[in-house]
Amino acid sequence: MTALVTSIESVLTIVIMIALGYLLQRNGWFDEAFGKTISNLLMKVALPASIFISVLQRLTRDKLISLSSGLVYGFGAVALGYVVAFLLVKLLKVRPGRRGTFINMFVNANTIFIGLPLNMALFGDKATAYFLMYYVVNTVSTWTLGAFLMSWDDPTKVAGELGARTAFNWKKLLPAPLVGFLVALVFLLFNIPFVNVGWLSFLVNAMTYVGSLVTPLSLIYIGIILAKAGFKAIKFDRDSVVALIGRFVIAPALIFALIMGGLKLGFHIPSLEAQTLIVQASAPGLAVLPILATEGHGDVEYATNVVTLSTVLFVIVVPVIMLLIQGI
Repeated sequence: MTALVTSIESVLTIVIMIALGYLLQRNGWFDEAFGKTISNLLMKVALPASIFISVLQRLTRDKLISLSSGLVYGFGAVALGYVVAFLLVKLLKVRPGRRGTFINMFVNANTIFIGLPLNMALFGDKATAYFLMYYVVNTVSTWTLGAFLMSWDDPTKVAGELGARTAFNWKKLLPAPLVGFLVALVFLLFNIPFVNVGWLSFLVNAMTYVGSLVTPLSLIYIGIILAKAGFKAIKFDRDSVVALIGRFVIAPALIFALIMGGLKLGFHIPSLEAQTLIVQASAPGLAVLPILATEGHGDVEYATNVVTLSTVLFVIVVPVIMLLIQGI
């Protein structure tokens, strides 16, 4: 019952912010350039700040080392997820502009806005360290290969298959959010003090406030896209349905299979850690996918569709997942 109530509360919060963007756009508050402005602000300022502060506030070097098993299972499941998604892209002939979003839906989850509060409600503080391991995996995956695929799958440049020869832009390998994560990792590994230094509190607070813009602005942006496209953009077409199956069935199944395989080989992990990893792998799609689709000239309506659907359907998915993993 707790899982159901928490998932409903999380979804209602998200729906309210999406509705706000929708209503403001419908009432003419935003001009045509506003969406691009949000995109630039999030990608180049707010997301790097959010990731940098989140890593330093939630992780320590000792935690990173001591919970390496979660990293192994997490990265293993992510790698397999990319393989499955790539194969389905080719098998289903997903068109350029959708491919990056399709693959990201299989692999990368909304761990912070939905995954973290849900994890706290379901398992309490004792599972926070396990959540952080999945957070690291998800962050690295999202802002390396995930973000790269969104920009690589530009229908204005791509001809033919995903990864076709195009003019290569090395800047795609280092998007600003990834730079924020890498800098935070340097601070973490070398024990460089920052978040707990008293005289730097003004800077920490400023970065925290700027980073907190990410989720509300991303959700407002989804509302703007919905208002421009109309509710006809929300539909269960083939590409959307398969992407949702990837997010809610294949992703958790992959990490479950790896954990079970590890147990058979004698690599034991706590039941709470296994449950945390599986729940996080089942979280909805990233709220920033429409922003990334915009940056890569992709199918923004498709990205908005799958993010919205995955968020709403999560209310049903969470109780089912919790029921299935009780015996682990």
